Amino acid sequence: MKRKLYDNLLNWKNTNINMPYMLVGSRQTGKTYIITEFCKNEFDDYIYINLDLMEDIKEIFENSINPDEIIKSIEIILSKNINLEKTIIFIDEIQVSERAISSLKYFCESEKNYKIIVAGSLLGVKINRFKSSFPVGKVWIEYLYPMDFEEFLWAIGEEKMLELIKEKYNQMSPMPESIHSKALSLYNEYICIGGMPVSVLHYLDNNKNMSKYDDNILNMIIMSYLADMSKYTANIESVRNNKIYNSIPAQLGKENKKFKYSLVEKSARSREYDSALEWLISSNMILKCQGIVTPKSPLKAYTENNFKVYLSDIGLLRVLSKISVNEIITEKNMIYKGAFIENYIAENLYSKYKELYYWSIDNMYEVDFLINIDGDIIPIEVKASDNTTSKSLNYYINRYKPKYSIRLSTKNFGESNGIKSIPLYASFLI
Repeated sequence: MKRKLYDNLLNWKNTNINMPYMLVGSRQTGKTYIITEFCKNEFDDYIYINLDLMEDIKEIFENSINPDEIIKSIEIILSKNINLEKTIIFIDEIQVSERAISSLKYFCESEKNYKIIVAGSLLGVKINRFKSSFPVGKVWIEYLYPMDFEEFLWAIGEEKMLELIKEKYNQMSPMPESIHSKALSLYNEYICIGGMPVSVLHYLDNNKNMSKYDDNILNMIIMSYLADMSKYTANIESVRNNKIYNSIPAQLGKENKKFKYSLVEKSARSREYDSALEWLISSNMILKCQGIVTPKSPLKAYTENNFKVYLSDIGLLRVLSKISVNEIITEKNMIYKGAFIENYIAENLYSKYKELYYWSIDNMYEVDFLINIDGDIIPIEVKASDNTTSKSLNYYINRYKPKYSIRLSTKNFGESNGIKSIPLYASFLI
């Protein structure tokens, strides 16, 4: 399936291939697939190495981090002559070997122009907890997230609809109502299945028939996440990771979605759970949205202690919340659907901005998200339906006079009184 990251991989190949490429992302986002496709399409030959499965090659890095010695040893183990001009080496699950990560510095500095690309499910955690000297400035680091709605439309063959969505977004003019309705219907199906590639493939394999969609697809991914928590963390931290992850539906179900440790465990304290929370954030399994009282640039300088957390994928949130596909499609559970949609927007914004912020004041007013566009702080309000009444956004506009504001809802494109109305399905364009 087509992914936006492919263009980034091409850019790396064409501009800075001597620097090893590192792809970070949570499990099942499609890292191995997209890199394999890239290697097959763009190089005469490629070598795939999985350090989690190939102990003999993992041992090579324990013995040496000299690129020439590493390549010689790989040639011997694989019984293969490596043509450095034509061959790219893909090292998967590199997080299991800190020495392998350290070696990337020397691959980068070598005059032989090795072509190295690496990936791993928990690389974010490894980077944050690296005991040696991480090769800063020697590695091209990128992140892969679940498929967004644009990639979903590519996958299901709706390129023409996508072109029209982009056109109407740029013009801020309404879509034809029939197409707007179809886009909303597809968006509803997307938030049920989420953006995990295996989930989207299952949807396609069943001819896009939601009545045949099997939630076990997403349940298996959640089980693999919980298994990772057990495999790569100490027992007590694993338990805490698990409790935080499973508390997220309850965290988002509250009217005030500020993260509360008491929903993780009745007697929980932040000092006990901070490490586990950091692990989940670094692993990209959850997204953290920091509270802001003073909306000024740079937003990071004005953060408060309050924060929210979202799940990395809307489909996983639905399954973890025990919400059926039918409840979403028929809008039987509109109260909780608001939390769903907020999570969906958080995913879109995080994949672009790599950080999330929201604004609140006096426990009375709250704007769902803030983004910084060229120094202008833009407020974003999220509505699950076409009800766009908003005391908080109006208060924010009157108080801070933003350049413009954004309201995401099921309403069509439009602009009035400095507020851009953007349909939820077009949020990936913000």
